Amino acid sequence: MSLADVSAGIVAYSELPNRLRTGRSAYDLAGEVYANLLEQSGIDPSIIDGLAVVGSMSEAPNPFYPSYVAELLGLSPTWLESLHLGGVSCTGGVARALAAIGAGLCRCVLLVATDAQSTHNRSEQGAYRPEFVYPIGLRGPVGAFGFISRRYHEQYGLDPTALAKLAVVQREHALRNPNACPKLREPLTESDYLASRQVSEPIRLLDSVMVCDGGSAMLIMAHDLARAQGFRQVVKLQGYAERTHHLLHEPLAEITRTGFEEVGPKALAMAGIEPRDVQMFHPYDDFLIAILLQLEQIGFCEPGAGAQFVHATDLSYKGKLPLNTGGGQISAGQPGLAGGGLNLVEAVRQLLGEGGERQVTTAENALVTGIGVIPFGRNWSTSSAMVLRHEAI
Repeated sequence: MSLADVSAGIVAYSELPNRLRTGRSAYDLAGEVYANLLEQSGIDPSIIDGLAVVGSMSEAPNPFYPSYVAELLGLSPTWLESLHLGGVSCTGGVARALAAIGAGLCRCVLLVATDAQSTHNRSEQGAYRPEFVYPIGLRGPVGAFGFISRRYHEQYGLDPTALAKLAVVQREHALRNPNACPKLREPLTESDYLASRQVSEPIRLLDSVMVCDGGSAMLIMAHDLARAQGFRQVVKLQGYAERTHHLLHEPLAEITRTGFEEVGPKALAMAGIEPRDVQMFHPYDDFLIAILLQLEQIGFCEPGAGAQFVHATDLSYKGKLPLNTGGGQISAGQPGLAGGGLNLVEAVRQLLGEGGERQVTTAENALVTGIGVIPFGRNWSTSSAMVLRHEAI
């Protein structure tokens, strides 16, 4: 049985506003978003028997973080999952929750992702970094994506006006999103993007995310239980694929090739659709070049043709392929490791018809992606693609 065959789906969600340096903890944020979810959904918390907790930069040293979250939320689950897949954690969390429900381990899963990275960042990735990466001055994703962007430019030519369009479209969506970080809820033009300083050539300041504090929560519930609780619609998984360390055994792997050339087509095939059938695209967007690579490798266009596709396609919430209608992480902010939930929640919101002034016209399916971890000398570690569809139950 595939995940698409499990009689369960997402029935409710809650999201906190993204804010800078709140001084709060990931636990505090988890308590608030959980309380909001209970109020909005009207469920009795006693029916929650599964808990999936996304890792946190601000609580990174604690190996028992999920257990503490369960205790502080007053939950005693029969299934507990700790998710440390970076930006893949939320899409991966939904997939794992469905697998657990399908296996009879639980019937109602709370997926919670909160982080206060702009207040506290206690993480240290270690591994080979102190020996081989930090000494040459490469401290994080900005430098790594600089390498990727430079290589892409050498292969195909990097069109900054296409990246500018991606930035402007997502900023226009963020202006309609009250949960977007206030510092980013300012109009942006192509000229503003092109004038922004380079931080890791050819990466500009406006190519990358701004870290903040925030988070989200959602309920994944068996259909019969959902109906008994009064839910009449659900966001159902139609396709999912995930890959970690794509091309790992190639000693000189091409750094512009990612796992999306595998997981994108696989998830779409599982859902029985093609790229042209996708009605909304909610890609993980820690850097604008990541969106371009995903468009090409999932199959919306040929490799190297991403800029032409962007220029030729209306990506606004009213357009042919609405892109990150909440602003994405680029213009709503990245709440640490909870950032993978931001675009997922926006897709669920749209599919349930709750997009407000940015609601898309046709919202029957959505493609959501995740990116986890950026190593050195190759592309990101984990890639995920998830096709969601709205259904009545």
